[in-house]
Amino acid sequence: MSVEEGGIPGLGPHRQARWTLMILLSTAMYGAHAPLLALCHVDGRVPFRPSSAVLLTELTKLLLCTFSLLVGWQAWPTGGQPWRQAAPFALSALLYGANNNLVIYLQRYMDPSTYQVLSNLKIGSTALLYCLCLHHRLSARQGLALLLLMIAGACYAAGGLQDSVNTLSGPLPAVAASTMPLHVTPLGLLLLVLYCFISGLSSVYTELLMKRQRLPLALQNIFLYTFGVLLNLGLHAGSGPGPGLLEGFSGWAALVVLSQALNGLIMSAVMKHGSSITRLFIVSCSLVVNAVLSAVLLRLQLTVTFFLATLLIGLAVRLYYGSH
Repeated sequence: MSVEEGGIPGLGPHRQARWTLMILLSTAMYGAHAPLLALCHVDGRVPFRPSSAVLLTELTKLLLCTFSLLVGWQAWPTGGQPWRQAAPFALSALLYGANNNLVIYLQRYMDPSTYQVLSNLKIGSTALLYCLCLHHRLSARQGLALLLLMIAGACYAAGGLQDSVNTLSGPLPAVAASTMPLHVTPLGLLLLVLYCFISGLSSVYTELLMKRQRLPLALQNIFLYTFGVLLNLGLHAGSGPGPGLLEGFSGWAALVVLSQALNGLIMSAVMKHGSSITRLFIVSCSLVVNAVLSAVLLRLQLTVTFFLATLLIGLAVRLYYGSH
């Protein structure tokens, strides 16, 4: 089974089963992110600084990768000086950091609902860069599947749930977040195009880098998350006065950090052994998990639009990964 068919070439049935379980776990953690953040709210707001959560997530990922190398879960490379291959990961960290900050700035130039609908264009930009940079050709069937993913995401964002939940990042229960009228400025559209381009580029560049280097994944992650910690430490320090690093954290907040750290490590494995397209399907499928958890935990009501989006996602998966 090939990567484009949803598996990894050369894996036996047991390892393929573990790969499938890992994909399902990642989908669940992506989908649980927004509901868990909503459970962190105190008096209608998140009680801790968003930069604190991001910094602690990056630090947790770095510690887990270092631990896996120290205990021998992954072998240390023999010969040479692997540290010389660390520099390219600085660009990955910079791209991810720029993308995360663009999400915040975009809210100044368009309403949240418009952002949620238009941000699905990053599926198209990722697929385009995937083909151009990695020299993969997608069939018409696969291209149609990705188009359906974009439509499904837009449908869900346009009204998959009847109420809204304010979150920091990740898949959002997307309905009108407030009474703010629909609007978007020319600068907002320009920033959105930049956001979609950087989102696709960060994913494809990281995949290309991880596959070209003959280094253990844990060591590559150490390179990536070291730069990530340094970058987010600078952003946290420069974000002005506010709550302390751990101020406002609860058990739910700790669960958010831990789940996002584990999910980040799984995404690294997907980039190295799978593809950026696999990541797109994980994020899109997580919308279903997100909606169901929001309905159960937050008492939000699913709409007809949600079921339409779910149907489109299922059809996209069938078209892309099903037998031709």
